[in-house]
Amino acid sequence: MKKTIVAVVALLVLAGGFFVVRSALSGPPRPSVRFVSEAVVRADVVSTIAASGTLEPVELVDVGSQVSGKIVAFGTDREGSEVDYCSTVTNGMVLARIDDETYLADLDVAKAQLANAEASVASANANMQKAKVDLDHARKDWDRARTIGVGIALSQSDYDSYLASYESACAQLVVAEASVRQAAAQVVQAKANVDKAERNLGYCTIVSPVDGIVVDRRVNLGQTVVSSMSVSSLFLVAKDLHSMRIWASVNEADVGSLRAGQGVSFTVDALPGRTFRGTVRRVRLNATLSSNVVTYTVEIDVDNADLSLIPYLTASVEFETDAVRGALAVPSRALRFAPSGAPPAPAAAEGGGVVWLAPADAKSPPRPVPVRVLLNNGSLAAVEPIEPGSLAEGAAVVTREETVASGAAPKAATGSKNPLLPNMPKRPKNAGPPPG
Repeated sequence: MKKTIVAVVALLVLAGGFFVVRSALSGPPRPSVRFVSEAVVRADVVSTIAASGTLEPVELVDVGSQVSGKIVAFGTDREGSEVDYCSTVTNGMVLARIDDETYLADLDVAKAQLANAEASVASANANMQKAKVDLDHARKDWDRARTIGVGIALSQSDYDSYLASYESACAQLVVAEASVRQAAAQVVQAKANVDKAERNLGYCTIVSPVDGIVVDRRVNLGQTVVSSMSVSSLFLVAKDLHSMRIWASVNEADVGSLRAGQGVSFTVDALPGRTFRGTVRRVRLNATLSSNVVTYTVEIDVDNADLSLIPYLTASVEFETDAVRGALAVPSRALRFAPSGAPPAPAAAEGGGVVWLAPADAKSPPRPVPVRVLLNNGSLAAVEPIEPGSLAEGAAVVTREETVASGAAPKAATGSKNPLLPNMPKRPKNAGPPPG
């Protein structure tokens, strides 16, 4: 029995030694390469420039006040409610009223001054008529005095008196005519003061200059409006929200690719999942310098027929600078891939490239296909095979390769150990409880 056990043990030792020697001679398992591929598709490839901007109403009217005073009332909108945020208003509709007692008094004073000036004109005209009569009487006396002459019938003193009376009457007529012109000027001034008072009184009623929607109401009932060098802003009225505009800030490196009429797509955080369309209206020439970065403002027209977009939303904009429709498209990384160990690919001409078709079996290398790159947007490239028929929709092109060790068995997942924890001594199996 003991001999049998010894023989079995010896046989096992020999077998183990054989496998050890064989493993040492054969070396580690040779690695194999696995090619990862993606299908060629037919798609629209679009080259874009990204930017951000703000949605603005096309025409935004700032309604202000030219007079000072207290807000005593607000007008009513189309629905009959008090004018407030989002109220729909029409041209000429009353938005607010300012206390007009002071301006009514100013108008009464101006009218009184006008009446006084008109009375002064009447008085000046009467004085002028009297001066004309006096002048006519003095002229007649002077004519008689000149006819008689100085002598026994007319003394030198009387002669001189008639002459002085005539000259004084001429001067009085000139003064009377000047008084008439002065009174007429005072009438014009008084009328201007009346017009000014009436306008100031009219300014106490704030009306909408356009049809639109109240975007902002900046005053409350009882608030005092103070008009200074700049007009006080009371309301912001958007003329029409069915058409809006994006003011996008574009870097100087990209602005050269933009032109009027280009298509634009954009999204807003308020409406996730929706993509909106627009058109470049113009590129403003006034640049902005901030932190040594030059940017230009680009205006984009947006159709907002369903009124889903509201003012001042931030838009993430993509300008479509170029596009190829319905072309064969491959991932851009397929043009950058070059397999290791494969035969060298033919040199790509200018504007061209090479894609590699995935092999039919694991032992064959990928096959190169020269292509002409029509457009590459960084993620997808529109290509055209140099040799017709060498690349078709649905073909698998290699994008990368992975090295896989042949015969390597996956290791069981083990928990990672924190390197900061101390190494605790292991307790031998079947050991008794610790002393103490």
